[in-house]
Amino acid sequence: MHFYDINFHLLSNCNIFAKKNKMEFSAQQIAEYLKGTVVGDPNIKVSNFAKIEEGKPGTLTFLSNLKYTEYIYTTQASVVLVNKDFVPEKEISATLIKVENSYAALASLLTLADSMNPKKTGVSPKADISEKAQLGENAYVGAFAVIEDGAKIGKNVSIYPQVYVGDNVTLGDNVTLYPGVKIYKDCVIGNNCTIHAGTIIGADGFGFAPQADGSYGKIPQIGNVVLEDDVEIGANTTIDRATMGCTRIKKGVKIDNLVQIAHNVEVGENTVMAAMTGIAGSTKIGKHCMFGGQSGAIGHITIADGSMFAAQSGVMSSVKVPNQGHQGSPHFLAPDFNRSYACYKRLPDMRRQVIEMQKQIEELKQLLNK
Repeated sequence: MHFYDINFHLLSNCNIFAKKNKMEFSAQQIAEYLKGTVVGDPNIKVSNFAKIEEGKPGTLTFLSNLKYTEYIYTTQASVVLVNKDFVPEKEISATLIKVENSYAALASLLTLADSMNPKKTGVSPKADISEKAQLGENAYVGAFAVIEDGAKIGKNVSIYPQVYVGDNVTLGDNVTLYPGVKIYKDCVIGNNCTIHAGTIIGADGFGFAPQADGSYGKIPQIGNVVLEDDVEIGANTTIDRATMGCTRIKKGVKIDNLVQIAHNVEVGENTVMAAMTGIAGSTKIGKHCMFGGQSGAIGHITIADGSMFAAQSGVMSSVKVPNQGHQGSPHFLAPDFNRSYACYKRLPDMRRQVIEMQKQIEELKQLLNK
């Protein structure tokens, strides 16, 4: 069961391998790069990506989700990536490239395309960089970016306009910070991390103590946030600094837009979270977990490795058994949820039946008492 769907549809106007100098590649060249097999015209050329339902001549698309199978028979795209076990039920006008995994093959092509786009370089004269900061080789720093005292910036880092890098922040090599990212003091960002626009790393955790007069006193948040290597964070996400110690996002984690990670949370390796997920303080999440959109977890619980949560799941207690799917709020095992929901949908009819049965029972009682 798939508990959430990562939308990998492409805009029709994306150029495959270069934006400035339009380049074309034949189906055969692409197949050789992907170690795939051509079915159709190996010499047909493409230069753009397209959705399968919006394909045009000269574009490449893919079929991975079976819900879109009908479009492979009508698409005008020149080339379609398909899984090697795909068997058409009728004639297809497009040239097919059969690969082990069409989704992964598309990702490989996108990676290649992205690598061929020119990388921004240089430091804008409008950037504000402290003399006490260390800037690595081949860094790009855009206009109105601010880098504070003690910051250590690695090699090949891209810091886009209006980014704020606070005191004593460490950025590893090959980090990309898109416009408007704010990284508070003392936080650590590992190698090969990407943080998208508007995200805030290291804001204070939500720590307040009730006072005798009914007010709330702020508890200083003196910890930090650590992102390990190969982490990607979507736009307008917030990851709070720890009260003490660190909020830790481990290697390979992928977090979508508009996600909230509270103080002292630990997110295990290669876990993924879809948009509007919220994780409360001090929760420990295992590796290879999956959180669907708008799911959430309460604080101070532990979630086992490989746990999967459908969209809008509410994780209200620790999950101790690994590699299981969960659904609902409060969460429970997905198969049990589906059986329960089948009954839930019938509750109005069942209520009417119960009322009718009660009437019949009363009528029988009256007959028996005569």
